[in-house]
Amino acid sequence: MRYPATELVLDGNGAVYHLGLLPQQLADQIILVGDQDRVQKISRFFDKIEHQVQHREFVSHTGWYQQKRITVLSTGIGTDNIDICIQELDALVNIDLINRSDKTEKKSLEIVRIGTCGILQPALPVHSWILSTHALGLDNVAHFYPIEFNQEEQQLLASINKQVSFPKNIIPYLSAADLNLVDRFRSEKVNTGITVTSSGFYGPQGRSLRMESKMRNIHLQLGAFESKEQKIMNFEMESSAIFALGKALGHKCTTLCLGVANRPLEEFSTGIDKEMDALIKYVLDRI
Repeated sequence: MRYPATELVLDGNGAVYHLGLLPQQLADQIILVGDQDRVQKISRFFDKIEHQVQHREFVSHTGWYQQKRITVLSTGIGTDNIDICIQELDALVNIDLINRSDKTEKKSLEIVRIGTCGILQPALPVHSWILSTHALGLDNVAHFYPIEFNQEEQQLLASINKQVSFPKNIIPYLSAADLNLVDRFRSEKVNTGITVTSSGFYGPQGRSLRMESKMRNIHLQLGAFESKEQKIMNFEMESSAIFALGKALGHKCTTLCLGVANRPLEEFSTGIDKEMDALIKYVLDRI
């Protein structure tokens, strides 16, 4: 199949349009962050930086950390940007950009998101680390693709839908992280569970300021869910699209988040620099 210029969009240098990256500038192990300033906070731990590219909110540094070649890429906020990032990362390794055709041999990337989140379990203190085994998507990105979810994902989603009341126009989906990648990041320092991904920060996460959210107190329903020792741990804004699109394209994905708020206790962090540095180092040592 040959991809026309309107489908596979490249810039004047032949780089993928939004990320501004060429294939040789991308490592096989990738850390995604929302905040573009966090890219430098990670790459300062590198022994060597090979490439630094910025286009709009997409900042990427590729370099070496303890004999591992890693790309750190900022995505901005939200699953709409994740759609761009996952598609263009896949294109960089699995499409011949010059001939605009699929490569015969497909490559699988390891993609780890480092983010911040709101904690949904009252027993977990602010600054806890949460490792995502699954992502429950309250966004609509996966609905645009013919993604087949497996039996375990469908059964877990059905259990959630029985215990949580979503507005009638919200159609959740659920995608699992890569289990081998999850196992690599497990330890006594990390809490594991289901992550909820919303399409916004205020109403879509049940926050109400001057305009009432249709999902007020949804965080309490989500936090109360339990099925076969699985719990919903946190709220954030990117993981569902990373997991669903990434897995459908053959990539291995998971997320580790630093909790900056405890929603049930209405507590919010006053500063995360030290705790985020510790999480970054934890991920770099295990990626």
